[in-house]
Amino acid sequence: MWDAGIEYGILSLAMNGPNILTILRILTIPAIVAVLVTPFEGHLTVGFILFVFASLTDWVDGLWARWKKQVTVFGQLLDPIADKLLIASVFICLVELGLVRAWMVVVIIGRELAVSGLRSIASSRGVHIPASLLGKAKMVCESWTIVFILAGKNFLGSFAFLIPLCLWLTLATALLSGAEYYLRFGKRIFSSGGS
Repeated sequence: MWDAGIEYGILSLAMNGPNILTILRILTIPAIVAVLVTPFEGHLTVGFILFVFASLTDWVDGLWARWKKQVTVFGQLLDPIADKLLIASVFICLVELGLVRAWMVVVIIGRELAVSGLRSIASSRGVHIPASLLGKAKMVCESWTIVFILAGKNFLGSFAFLIPLCLWLTLATALLSGAEYYLRFGKRIFSSGGS
């Protein structure tokens, strides 16, 4: 018979401060999407503020989890999902608004799906794939690219050249980091031995 006390203990352990921030980030995504695709004056500015808030929760939850030693399996699984949902959702909205080329977003999201698939196969064969330095750089590039696009040319002024530069840098880091994961772990995962 299942003990309700054990269930509550597991749930309370999973629902620590960092994980609540991660869930808050996920809950912010529909608001960001709604704001970006609704044409009202200043909607990009509101989207900018919400995106920066969501990005800060990502930074804070990681620091908090490590500082308070509250790293959980639930958090380790949910955090990258929240990141991917946030980035993919905003990039798709930017395509809808005509601010980013669709093929670029297809490459960026396609890379996420390919690497997630690789990680799933690796996990089933007992191989752990940690985030690489290039993978982390890709996430930073994606976030700053979105920040610059939402800030817009009027706000950036003479620094508006950073928008296309960051977009191409994001594309490059996405492709390079994706290739790196497959080159580093592909042979171990897809070999006949499995691991």
